Amino acid sequence: MYIVNTVHPHSRDNTPTKNNNMKIALYLIGSALLASSVCSAEEGKKRKRPMPDRGAMAEKIFKKLDADSSGTVSLEEFKAGPRAKENPEKAEEIFKKIDADSSGGITFEEFKSAKPPRKDGKGGKEGKPATE
Repeated sequence: MYIVNTVHPHSRDNTPTKNNNMKIALYLIGSALLASSVCSAEEGKKRKRPMPDRGAMAEKIFKKLDADSSGTVSLEEFKAGPRAKENPEKAEEIFKKIDADSSGGITFEEFKSAKPPRKDGKGGKEGKPATE
């Protein structure tokens, strides 16, 4: 949009009219508002929450489950987790799948490498999310 500076026909000094100055001011304010809304919309797109680090999350959950800080999670510790309390039988089944070496305890490496269950509940080796 272009603003044409018109001169009031009765003006002797050939200066733009007050009405034209108002148009210019409104145009500049509108442009500034538009630019700021576009910038904030672009920033909003960039501010998406970053994906959590799976390894860091696994470590945090593992430490919570490892009540005695032994470095391994026993079946009892695993079943004491908040989600495992909802279905202890399922928790025991998941524990056995995660305990790759069947030692009776889950190491952090076993825990970290376990695949989380799919949201639709189908397929795959189930893992740690049952205890979160």
